[in-house]
Amino acid sequence: MEGVGVERSYNGAKYECLLFDMDDTLYPMSTGLNMACRKNIEEFMLHRLGIEETEVPRMCLELYREYGTTMAGLKDLGYEFDDDEFHAYVHGKLPYEALKPDPLLRNLLLSMPQRKIIFTNADKAHAAQVLSRLGLEDCFEGVICFETLNPQQQPPVASSVEHPNEEANETENNNEIQKMKHQILCKPSLAAMQAAIRIANVDPNKTIFFDDSTRNIASAKLAELHTVIVGSSNLVPGADHALNSIHNIKEALPQIWEGDEEHLDQVIQPNVETVEVLA
Repeated sequence: MEGVGVERSYNGAKYECLLFDMDDTLYPMSTGLNMACRKNIEEFMLHRLGIEETEVPRMCLELYREYGTTMAGLKDLGYEFDDDEFHAYVHGKLPYEALKPDPLLRNLLLSMPQRKIIFTNADKAHAAQVLSRLGLEDCFEGVICFETLNPQQQPPVASSVEHPNEEANETENNNEIQKMKHQILCKPSLAAMQAAIRIANVDPNKTIFFDDSTRNIASAKLAELHTVIVGSSNLVPGADHALNSIHNIKEALPQIWEGDEEHLDQVIQPNVETVEVLA
């Protein structure tokens, strides 16, 4: 839903919203999900798209680096496949059992007075699976995911009125539809960052963005968000803070709780029971 933000008081808190990437941010890369996901993508490219086996690993990595996701790159190159089929294939065989409930992170999240929203390139089914496995499904107001940024395009309604250039217009419409089908909006594009800001209805100057990707951090800074690189003890271009682990957030960013001291020593129960996909 557009404009999901709700007017509320933050009792003087410096920040009003926290945007969290999910994979390799809320849990460490050592779980193995990242490598398993890449393996599944390569298998999809080989078996479903018929790409030459010797080309798959290089192509998979290069498209990821250029487009933000390999899927976005494949679409832009003109490969035809169903989005849901891709996500089911890539995420359906992931070792989710490697993810365990994280009560420490849960308590940290629930003690933060700000709105908290997931912003991921993944699809909603994967997001739901990960948050559930981590025991964090009720810690966030909503999820901005693949479906949020890439709603299914509806074909234009046919007109019963004949026009002189009807055939030319139809060709132009079909070309535009094909172009939209091949374009995927995702991080690290600035357009994706700006879309997330608009959908979440947040002030970027009062919002912190957490991500493990240096490219996403740089793009978020261009969108005027406050930024935290996760999984590194060193600052990267565009990062305001660095967290070796998401669990270090309270020591590194005490300002999240500034002006709302009543939250420091208690766990605040969430107002919602399920995470809503924002669209």
